[in-house]
Amino acid sequence: MSRSASKSWIGRVALAALAAFICLPPLAAQPVATVEQLIGQVSLMQDGHIDKPLIVGSGVKARSIIVTGPDSYAKFRLEDNSTFEVYEKSTVTFKDDWPAWSHLLNVIMGRVKVFIDHSKGPNNNSVTTPTAVISVRGTVFDVVVEDADGTTFVSCDEGLVQIRNVTAPGIEPLLHPGESKWIYRGQSLAQNRFNQDPIKQAALRAARDLIQLGLQRRAGLPGGVGGPVGSGGGGGNGDKGKGGASAPPPPPGGSGH
Repeated sequence: MSRSASKSWIGRVALAALAAFICLPPLAAQPVATVEQLIGQVSLMQDGHIDKPLIVGSGVKARSIIVTGPDSYAKFRLEDNSTFEVYEKSTVTFKDDWPAWSHLLNVIMGRVKVFIDHSKGPNNNSVTTPTAVISVRGTVFDVVVEDADGTTFVSCDEGLVQIRNVTAPGIEPLLHPGESKWIYRGQSLAQNRFNQDPIKQAALRAARDLIQLGLQRRAGLPGGVGGPVGSGGGGGNGDKGKGGASAPPPPPGGSGH
């Protein structure tokens, strides 16, 4: 290779490297979820080991794995004012496909409750599990991964939620408020009918109400579940407790088992 050709090749490589660097998403622009409320043991996992305990005010960056211990809970707020709650014995990855913006959480095990804020316009996100993709068309919904096989329960509180079984292609139905669906590995969604599963849904509501009461008690605030709780304000649409109750027991299991 001649000297001039060598210089030309080096110049092209340098320009390509510079262009790639410029196109990289800046670290400061990475989405961050901030811990707003917390009970018990909530940590980040790295290389299969618990690496860093979280406290109220901690920031969690994209691709972080969040792990909750027994009787533990955390509420996270996003920059767009949406929130998500992670309940006990859960393992969840925050935006594991970053820099894509549409994927919010990957629930490996346990339960999350998501509140999507649409006050500034459409806010399409998705939540995944080992068997399902849950595409947000509404505001408030629960996702529970029950076992190592990825059995998933999805319940819609507000708006619409579209679901797809990634292990058995077929219909991709919409859940309306009050509807729920079990998703099983290898079983088409057409095989198991829509249901409202009032027992499971009631268990999820009861678990959240007791968590909110526990946070309120810690803060020394009077009143029922509908009053202010913990540190920070309420969440997005529907981010409110339901009804009153007597003095709470220790925080319960998040998955309603």
